[in-house]
Amino acid sequence: MLKLIGAVLIIIATTWTGFEAARHLSERPRQLRQLKSALQSLEAEIMYGHTPLHEASRRLAAQLPKPLSLFFEAFANKLTESETTVKAAWEESLNHIWKLTALKLGEFEIMKQFGETLGRHDRHSQQKQIILTLSHLEREEADARDKQAKYERMVKSLGFLSGLLVIILLM
Repeated sequence: MLKLIGAVLIIIATTWTGFEAARHLSERPRQLRQLKSALQSLEAEIMYGHTPLHEASRRLAAQLPKPLSLFFEAFANKLTESETTVKAAWEESLNHIWKLTALKLGEFEIMKQFGETLGRHDRHSQQKQIILTLSHLEREEADARDKQAKYERMVKSLGFLSGLLVIILLM
């Protein structure tokens, strides 16, 4: 009886691990779409609303789900509460929130490079930088969708099957 309970717990744990890994694969494309949407909204705020950067970031934070809303909220707070540059506030906010996202190092570098140009140019140059960043994020999103399609089902199955392997080896 104890062996049976242990076997069931092992199956549950490894299957859950597989499903969590698969969830991480499906979160990445969703968060990339949200990030692209946020940058498009930022572009609209800059180009047509003439909104200050901290105010535009606060509006984005109110519109986006977590964890991206936390990023824009932290960025707006750093801009208003401390004497810092836009680049430094952007990087600090990225570093602070990045581990909560499902995004990879490639997206981190894209966003970091975007932060280096943020607030340094006139509106039209800033718009070009946003469009360039969006095209890079589009490429990353396509890659994320490909990986999701290839590996999501396999990871779920691998979690269950690894549990079965452990049970067979222990018995």
